[in-house]
This record gives sequence, C-alpha cells and structure tokens, in this order.
Amino acid sequence: MIDRDQVRKVALLARLELTPQEEEQFTSQLGNILDYVQQLDELDVSNVAPTTRAIDVSNVTREDELQPYSDREAILNSAPEQEREYFKVPKIMNVE
Repeated sequence: MIDRDQVRKVALLARLELTPQEEEQFTSQLGNILDYVQQLDELDVSNVAPTTRAIDVSNVTREDELQPYSDREAILNSAPEQEREYFKVPKIMNVE
C-alpha cells in the first residue's frame, strides 16, 4: 500500500503542488491502482504471446509516388521568405 509520504515524494519529483485533500485523494487512488496491478501480476501469462494491442490493427497506406511540381516559382512565391531559388528559414541550431 502507498502512503502519503510516498505521494508527496512522487508529487515533488513530478513538480506538482498538492493540497492536503489532493494528497489524501491520490493516496487512495494510487493505492487502488497498485492493488489492481498486483492482481494482474498474479495471472499466469506464460503462454500468452507479447502484444502491443488487444486487437489487430493495420494502417492502410499507399505507396509514395514522386511527382514533380511544374510551377517552382509559385511554390517559392508562397514562402514567407526566399533567397534566390531557396526557402529562407530561421536558424535553429547553435554553431557552438
């Protein structure tokens, strides 16, 4: 079981300021969560294959098809800034 001191420690690590009422509430809620996890830990899952989802899901994607754009000037003209035939963007990395 989790106690209020542990909740305070977790709150400190998470940089959260909790009221005494929140500490009490989270102590109870986290205790319930940990009890549930302990119940799950008692299950024999040795014959269960590891999964990332409970159901099979697959993305429907299409192949990328490279298609040149014929009006290069229109693209450059729509940019906020350009320098000759290039987009001009703010520097985002330090040179140091």
